[in-house]
Amino acid sequence: MCGIIGYIGSRPVVPVIIEGLRKLEYRGYDSAGIAVVSDGNLSIRRSAGKLGNLETVLQRDPLSGDFGLGHTRWATHGRPTEENAHPHRDCTGRIVVVHNGIIENYLELKRELQSQGHTFVTETDTEVVAHLVEREWQDDGLDAAVRRAMTRLRGLFALVLLSADDPFKIVAVRNGPPVVVGLGEQEFFVASDIPAILSHTRNVVFLADQEMAVVTKSGAVFTDFEGVPIAKTPTRVTWDPIAAEKAGYKHFMLKEIFEQPAAVRDTILGRVSLETGTIFPDETGLADDVLAGVDRLTLIACGTSWHAALVGKFLIEELARVPVEVDYGSEYRYRRPLAGPSTLAVAITQSGETADTLAALREARQQGARSLAICNVVGSMATRESDGTIYTHAGPEIGVASTKAFTSQLVALYLLALHLGQARKTLTVEQRKAHIADLLQLPQQIEQVLKCAPQIEDIASRFHNRTDFLYLGRGINYPIALEGALKLKEISYIHAEGYPAGEMKHGPIALIDERMPVVAIAPHDHVFEKMQGNIQEAKARGGAVIAITTAGDDTLWRLLDRTSDSIVAVPAMSRFLAPIAITVPLQLLSYHIAVRRGCDVDQPRNLAKSVTVE
Repeated sequence: MCGIIGYIGSRPVVPVIIEGLRKLEYRGYDSAGIAVVSDGNLSIRRSAGKLGNLETVLQRDPLSGDFGLGHTRWATHGRPTEENAHPHRDCTGRIVVVHNGIIENYLELKRELQSQGHTFVTETDTEVVAHLVEREWQDDGLDAAVRRAMTRLRGLFALVLLSADDPFKIVAVRNGPPVVVGLGEQEFFVASDIPAILSHTRNVVFLADQEMAVVTKSGAVFTDFEGVPIAKTPTRVTWDPIAAEKAGYKHFMLKEIFEQPAAVRDTILGRVSLETGTIFPDETGLADDVLAGVDRLTLIACGTSWHAALVGKFLIEELARVPVEVDYGSEYRYRRPLAGPSTLAVAITQSGETADTLAALREARQQGARSLAICNVVGSMATRESDGTIYTHAGPEIGVASTKAFTSQLVALYLLALHLGQARKTLTVEQRKAHIADLLQLPQQIEQVLKCAPQIEDIASRFHNRTDFLYLGRGINYPIALEGALKLKEISYIHAEGYPAGEMKHGPIALIDERMPVVAIAPHDHVFEKMQGNIQEAKARGGAVIAITTAGDDTLWRLLDRTSDSIVAVPAMSRFLAPIAITVPLQLLSYHIAVRRGCDVDQPRNLAKSVTVE
């Protein structure tokens, strides 16, 4: 969603803010702006479009200041224009605010403020906040005015404000979307995400909901919305700032695809013992006797993480023999879900800040369920609100379309399934050793898969101009078909659908003709013959078949070769781990097609990295 950064310190303000906004571009945005205060005067520069447009404005009309803030906007209320770009001002022009989220009662407040003489100049809900703080201004400073304004706001939002009349102070508020405060050497930062400030400091404080940070030249003070002080412990971020750079790759997405062997390896390390057959993701916070008492799991997620959850259902039900439901975070709380003390609710979220997933997690907890987060960001809201966490160690993922975070989530779900099987005694020691041995080979196997990149690029050159794709899979690989289709849609803007292959005759087969490529996920498993039948049905209707399979069986290979236009093989491996390896060529296919179509791979239109509002 929207990117936010604020800075107080001894360095030139504008370069720090622009650099921070550049590091937040991966979140997706359609306009940008900056506000700085210099010698008691507040100045703003804004532009529609990419950050380069704002830099052009600053070259033409430079700024310098003592402290300031910046913003990249992803439009919710109002068109993506310069007028609607943040920061927004009050009537006096002395208060500015940037905002991530939605003010639900903004129309009511706007009418009220207009009746009191306030003049609005934008279509946004954000502008209401600036005027509300203006109205609440007294002699006790910006933070006190913001606290009074908070009593009138409804919605999920992160706000960062400054005022020329309260110098060297930045006020940040969280009620939903993330806010992080960076603690440097005689300099302090506020941001919506860690990469914006990681090159300056590794010591950060995460705000929780209904918390406020008041940042000045002397430090940061934390309170709740009532002004009651809160003790916050800084978190030391271990990410290397260079890991957030492209490292010679053309796009972040390509870099992150090739980082998957390391991400998978890091997610496994220290959590299994091949010698004893023991699985110990210690940070789960849930003892084996608690896990043994679980009689149902609910996996809650959105987007790509939901596809990981679907794979997790297959893994957990087969290995731990416990029923699993998979729910969209955005739908869970709008029905009457059943949960209780013997239910384990698992929130799967790369950022740990996805609004719908958090709301669903809270609903499950309110009904008494135990909770677990599978997350990539230390200290994020999902990890703080859950009974335990399995961290994925994918490192920062900058590309909007998730790649290494997804495969790391699949590894974490495999570990969870094994841990549950261990606790519930559905897996013997020898069975666990066999699964661990398979798992430890996975990083090297993914490295082998990545060698197919030139072949995938050649396939992309033949199919990049098509307008529709169909992805088919069966069993545990059906969710991978969904994920492959989503990746193609996200970054190439080609219409694509994923389907269980057995459902092809129930509708999608009507669409297949010579212009429709069919991506068939057909590993050499117990449903290979069924998949082969589906492939033949697609070929009979003129479809061009791109088959993704596993190596090893010459007879089956020859059968596939007779019916497919292109075949990509991943190494032979456990059927539980094959979906992870098969994901990689699908990621590469979507990437190379998007590049050939001239699409913005890392920042697809209309998409944001972390959806922190409903």
